[in-house]
Amino acid sequence: MASTMDDSRHKDATSSSTCFSHFCSSALRAKTLKSSSSTNNSSDGLIRRLGVFDLILLGVGASIGAGIFVVTGTVARDAGPGVTISFILAGASCVLNALCYAELASRFPAVVGGAYLYAYTAFNEITAFLVFMQLMLDYHIGAASIARSLASYVATIFELIPALKGNIPPWVGHGGQEFFGGTLSINILAPILLAVLTVILCLGVGESSAVNSFMTAAKVVIVIFVIIVGSFKVDVDNWSPFAPNGVKHIFTGATVVFFAYVGFDAVANSAEESKRPQRDLPIGILGSLLVCVILYVGVCLVLTGMVPYNLLGEDAPLSEAFTSKGLKYVSILISIGAVAGLTTTLLVGLYVQSRLYLGLGRDGLLPSIFAKVHPIRHTPIHSQIWVGIIAAVLGGLFNVHILSHILSVGSLTGYSVVAACVVTLRWKNNTGNRVSSKCISTWCEGVLCIFLVACCGFAAGVLYRFGTHFIFMIVAVVIAIMACAALCFRQAYSDPPGFSCPWVPIVPTVCIFFNIFLFAQLHYEAWIRFIILSIVSVGIYAFYGQYHANPRLDETIIYHMAPEEDRH
Repeated sequence: MASTMDDSRHKDATSSSTCFSHFCSSALRAKTLKSSSSTNNSSDGLIRRLGVFDLILLGVGASIGAGIFVVTGTVARDAGPGVTISFILAGASCVLNALCYAELASRFPAVVGGAYLYAYTAFNEITAFLVFMQLMLDYHIGAASIARSLASYVATIFELIPALKGNIPPWVGHGGQEFFGGTLSINILAPILLAVLTVILCLGVGESSAVNSFMTAAKVVIVIFVIIVGSFKVDVDNWSPFAPNGVKHIFTGATVVFFAYVGFDAVANSAEESKRPQRDLPIGILGSLLVCVILYVGVCLVLTGMVPYNLLGEDAPLSEAFTSKGLKYVSILISIGAVAGLTTTLLVGLYVQSRLYLGLGRDGLLPSIFAKVHPIRHTPIHSQIWVGIIAAVLGGLFNVHILSHILSVGSLTGYSVVAACVVTLRWKNNTGNRVSSKCISTWCEGVLCIFLVACCGFAAGVLYRFGTHFIFMIVAVVIAIMACAALCFRQAYSDPPGFSCPWVPIVPTVCIFFNIFLFAQLHYEAWIRFIILSIVSVGIYAFYGQYHANPRLDETIIYHMAPEEDRH
């Protein structure tokens, strides 16, 4: 009897050991992609229809929403006219992140996945899945929130019709009809708008790109018109004092407006639908970001020049500024621009989500239905419909604005991982360095340095947030600099094919430090969300992902070319 029990315990221990070994071997598996000049017009792939101009408009459409008409004024109330510097600083930081994205987009130009794909290639399977889950929650909540805002703006435009003014109930467009103490907030216009955009995206990338291009061009023209008209109403005396509350508020403002630039990563996720990805993706990423910086700075200068910073409104500062100058027709144009901006932001957000689901479906980390591409439309129609349903449910039933303080975790995490990927993929003999006869391999030593930079960024962010003595922040910065120096002198770097991020590893480590610094500025509930979602992600991977994953190691990149008439 005792022998039988011992045998049973031994089998259980062996089974547990086998499961753990399988989990580790799967989780630590990395993906290797080999470039190929092959072409393939098979029906199971996406098709290349996006040119460089389409990609720039895609990035601008993802980044500039109603925020340009609201966030500028909100930050200006604290930073004063110095909000212009806040946007320049945030834009400069995003340029560094964009350089990292541009290199990897050029390095892996032929397949969808973005940050998920880069993490899968540079690190391992579990890291890639965690990045996907953090990004996806941001995208889902963000899409629902934008849909609610768009519904409100559309309802406002409808109320310009005298018969509808004041007669549109809240459950149609304005906010929502609340039940159970606000737990449920019913809105029917948001799901309708999401359904329309989902249908457009399912029709094909050509159709959705045409809609995005038209709406983006419209809002850019409106913003430029607002800047030109407003410049004639500027009083330069309003720019003095330039930083009324000190330099600290300018830097704090930069951490806030950083998120106004989020969206250029959408260009990287369109890799499989770009006509000439290795050339056009870096141009699209950096070009769209440059356009956004110029527009934001122009709006800031006009807004703070028209009205003293302390008199700016809270909800619609730009619109109120023009109304106060007797230019009410410009306020109407601003509302139209806000609708166009929100529409393109939502359209691109839904587009990016479906491509991420497509990538995981292909790799087996999600059910294979997400990997199916329509044979005629060449769109991931099942993934697109799923994304639309999730956004419609959240936007139609819940007041997602209350979840806004747990957003941006995925974006900052994704940006940091992408920067780390640039460093690790540049290491010479990257795979060989993972195994070493030394007590710690060169590869692991480099990863530890990157992790140390991230920890120092978080520590500096927390110290800055709670107003501790600046000497402690300096210590964190010095340690990060030492870790960066170790990356510079302890690793050998190779030159990548295509676009090359300058000053590696300095630029990527600066990105990591600043991104995690911003992470520390988020609400503490965002930190809790990060931890809980990470645990849930590991659980999903343990019960499904590790058994179904098919990363197609040493996969050859296949280019699905655009029709001949669309290549020019």
